[in-house]
Amino acid sequence: MSEGKNGLSYAQAGVDIDAGNALVEAIKPAAKATMRPGVMAGLGGFGALFDLKGAGYSDPILVAATDGVGTKLRIAIDTGHLDTIGIDLVAMCVNDLVCQGAEPLFFLDYFATGKLDVPAATRIITGIAEGCRLSGCALIGGETAEMPGMYEAKDFDLAGFAVGAMERGADLPSGVQAGDVLLGLASDGVHSNGYSLVRKIVERTGLGWDAPAPFAEETLGAALLAPTRLYVKPALAAVRAGGVHALAHITGGGLTENLPRVLPEGMGAEIDLGAWSLPSVFHWLADQGGITDAEMLKTFNAGIGMVLVVAADQAETLSALLSEAGETVHKLGHVSEGAGIRYSAALS
Repeated sequence: MSEGKNGLSYAQAGVDIDAGNALVEAIKPAAKATMRPGVMAGLGGFGALFDLKGAGYSDPILVAATDGVGTKLRIAIDTGHLDTIGIDLVAMCVNDLVCQGAEPLFFLDYFATGKLDVPAATRIITGIAEGCRLSGCALIGGETAEMPGMYEAKDFDLAGFAVGAMERGADLPSGVQAGDVLLGLASDGVHSNGYSLVRKIVERTGLGWDAPAPFAEETLGAALLAPTRLYVKPALAAVRAGGVHALAHITGGGLTENLPRVLPEGMGAEIDLGAWSLPSVFHWLADQGGITDAEMLKTFNAGIGMVLVVAADQAETLSALLSEAGETVHKLGHVSEGAGIRYSAALS
């Protein structure tokens, strides 16, 4: 091995292994707080172990989902508001899992940056752990990649991977038929889709992220970083109560493209746009961007973050259950014969 006077180290190349080790130690308490039945081994090994029987399953089917946060990260980076972007990451994965009828069991994250800032990364991953805790799944592993030359300044990227389970034969969608009622659960804002358009609109207004938000009593950046709502526990409670035939997470593509994904071939839906009021953030985006209703309904969640397709004779009971669980429920319309989503009235 060379002992030359010009020898280099990994740290001199821009990768600080000690910082990575410090981050693992810093996030261990947050990860530990997410532990649940079934976890056998978590952070620190080459892999993580999970016991499905220990989690209470007898004949389980596994369901997996992966996602990111998109260009919402740009606002988090530029504003330094890093504490909730991890909740977004978890929500984008676990809200998809429940649409299959699955309970989220565990989560892994991928965090990549040019130079590891341990305090900043700790805030981000602590947010991931909080999202896991709120959705009942364990944060059992992940990867932190320090890649100088790939990311500039404080830039970073996030990806998440969630695994859930259900008993064999309990998968959704199942039994959807004409006449089923559509129950929409309110969103907490823009969630994590459409941010390339959001940023374009904000650029057009000339407002800075630290300017007062025209639609909220906080800064524009903070208001637009409201985290994606976690629907896991209320949605699973509804599924277990019976009468839920399908769930649709309203992400990129909005109601227009996501609801048809859970409807049988040849079926569509009738939706009354007057059944709920468009939240103020969407009014502002529509006004500033000159966005049509059709574009709003295809790009954003427009105030509805999750839709449950339920048996008509169970709609009132399930609506009450969801309301008691803290959800704001809107009866949007019903499943109908004939493909496509048909809207009546206008967004208001």
